[in-house]
Amino acid sequence: MPATRKRTHIRDLQAGQTVEDEVFRLVQKDLRTTTNGGLYIHAVLADSTGELLARMWNASQAVFDAMPEGGFLYLRGRVENFKGARQFIIDGMRAVPKGEVDPADFLPTSPYEVGTMWTRLVEIVRGVKDPALRALVARFVKDEQFAAGFQRAPAARGNHHAYLGGLLEHTLALLELALVVLPRYPQLNADLVLCGILLHDVGKVRELAFETNFEYTTEGQLVGHIAQGVIWVHEKVREIEQEFGKPFPRETLNLVDHLILAHHGKYEFGSPKLPAIPEAVLVHHLDNLDAKVHMMLAEIANDPDRSGDWTQYNRALETRVYKRSAPLRESPPTG
Repeated sequence: MPATRKRTHIRDLQAGQTVEDEVFRLVQKDLRTTTNGGLYIHAVLADSTGELLARMWNASQAVFDAMPEGGFLYLRGRVENFKGARQFIIDGMRAVPKGEVDPADFLPTSPYEVGTMWTRLVEIVRGVKDPALRALVARFVKDEQFAAGFQRAPAARGNHHAYLGGLLEHTLALLELALVVLPRYPQLNADLVLCGILLHDVGKVRELAFETNFEYTTEGQLVGHIAQGVIWVHEKVREIEQEFGKPFPRETLNLVDHLILAHHGKYEFGSPKLPAIPEAVLVHHLDNLDAKVHMMLAEIANDPDRSGDWTQYNRALETRVYKRSAPLRESPPTG
């Protein structure tokens, strides 16, 4: 595709529009059977501006096998309106030669500048005063390989902050929230909270692959980011012990482990432990707060029906989202 050609982005596609030889990233694909026994392909397409459901009728196993999941395709087809949402009908496709496109151009990215967010994150965690926790924080933020992965990783494969830089954006939001909330609870160990927030999702750097598509690594599938986070912390602790020639405080390590293991809050949400210290309760609820608010705002922003008051049902949120809560009505006078 010529470098000067203007791309047609997913966010700009409208029902009734035709597309000729446009490149999209194939997020996932599924070969299904119609009611009359024929085959069709159900797929999800993406670029840096969003995702779009797609179908290809009168498909075959050979065509399905030739579609590179996580790769790129030149597609020809049309956009239709299906149950109030857009879908792309694929009429033709061809492979994109390797090296012809930059994968980063087709992955969603945080709307905030990564370097600025990283500088602010480091500034906040440098406020940790406890010697052991400060040494642990430094081991991570001064690790160039970790820092590069942490600044690029999404916070999730889907749901919230599912874009490049999303993990950094989410973690920084929790740190900023903690700075607001901690003065209300002076009894809490603020150093432990800040350290726990920084480390609660570090395992996602190893759990997720994010070069050409957002998908789970083999390590991520087998171990998961919660356990990976604890393992990584213990690796850094061993480095600290070797450098300083003395054991890392065991109780401090147990508390950090607990914050990571309990941050999902409930067993049914994949948390190996329930929060058993007040700092873990705070980390869990700040994590959940930022994730859920972000999901709702994204659901509103991405809803294709601009005229309706409600979004479509969101399975992760277990509700439709009402879109007209802001700006709030004028509050009645008091006093």
